[in-house]
Amino acid sequence: MKVTIKDVAALAGVSPSTVSRVILENPKISQETVDRVKKAIEQLNYHPNLMAKSLVSQSTSTVGIIIPGPTEQAFSNVFFNEVIRGIVDYTSKHNYDVIVTSANTLVELQKQVVNLVRGGKVDGLVVLSNRFFDSIVQFLTDQNFPFVIIGNSDESSHFTIDNDNVTASYDVTMHLINQGHTSIGFIGGPRSIVMSTDRFLGYSKALEESGIAIRPELLFEYSMYSDTNYHEIPLVMSLSNHPTAFVTISDDIAFGIIQKLKELGKKVPEDIAVVSFNNTIISQISSPQITSMEIGIYQLGYASIFTLLRILRGEEPSDRRIIIPHRLMVRESSISK
Repeated sequence: MKVTIKDVAALAGVSPSTVSRVILENPKISQETVDRVKKAIEQLNYHPNLMAKSLVSQSTSTVGIIIPGPTEQAFSNVFFNEVIRGIVDYTSKHNYDVIVTSANTLVELQKQVVNLVRGGKVDGLVVLSNRFFDSIVQFLTDQNFPFVIIGNSDESSHFTIDNDNVTASYDVTMHLINQGHTSIGFIGGPRSIVMSTDRFLGYSKALEESGIAIRPELLFEYSMYSDTNYHEIPLVMSLSNHPTAFVTISDDIAFGIIQKLKELGKKVPEDIAVVSFNNTIISQISSPQITSMEIGIYQLGYASIFTLLRILRGEEPSDRRIIIPHRLMVRESSISK
C-alpha cells in the first residue's frame, strides 16, 4: 500500500500541513519537530511528490553555477572543477540539483543567465565573478534574484565568498624576499579581473615595504583561459638584470613558465624560483613541485552554496562577505637545496 503524507503525520504526531512545511524546509518549524517528521519519513520510506512540492513552493530545487571564460577551457580548469565539487557535495545532501553554465563569449553567457532567471529554471545562482562592473551581476541585482558571488564585488550589499588576495599575494612575495630575492617578476591576469589586480597590489606592497623598486619590464599579463607560449620569457631572461624569481597567478601558468625556463636551459629553483596560487594537483605533479598558495578552492564552492541555500530558506546571513583563509605550501620550486 502506498504511504501518504497522512501516514507520516500520524506516526510523527503532527498535522499533514506540518509534514509539508518540513519537506519544504520551512525555517519556522522547530528542530525537534523536524527530527520527528524526518524519522517518520525514514521509517515509512515515504517519498514526497517533488513535482507537487515545486508547484506549492514555487521552487525548482535547482541552483545554477555561472562560470566565466570559454567553455572548453572552463571545464578543463582544475580551479572550476574543484569549486563545482564543493558545491555538488553540499547540494547532494540537501536534495538540490545543479545546472552548470558557461559560454564562449560574454554575450552568450548573458543570454544563458537571462534564460535561467526569466525561464524560472533555477532558484538561485552561484556566480564566479571577478570582473569590475560585471554585467551579469548587475542584471541579477536589478532582477532582485538570489545569488552569491565567488570572488570580489564592487558593492558591499552582495553576498561574496572570497580570499584576501592582497594579503595572500603579499605573503607569497615576502616568502621570495626572505629567500634573498630582490629581482622578482609578476605574471598576472588581465587588470579587468579584480583578483589579478588584488594580487598585484599584494606583490607591490611586499616589494615597497622591502625597499625593492617595481620594474615595469618584469610585469606580465596572461589569460587564464587560453594556451600561451610565454613568448616574453626568453626576452626578459636575456636582460642583464633578469628576474631571479617569478610570482605567478595560478598553478597552470607556473607550470607553463617552468617548462619554458627548462627550454631556455634554466634550472628551477637553482637559477630562478617560481611560486603560484591555488595549490591544485598541478603544483604537486610538476617537476619540480611548485610552491603554491592554498586558497581553499573546495571551501569557496562549499561556502557559496551553503550561503545561497540559507538565503533561499529566508535565513539571510548577517555577514555578507566570507573570507576563506590561505596558507602557503612551500615546495621545491622556491627553496634551493
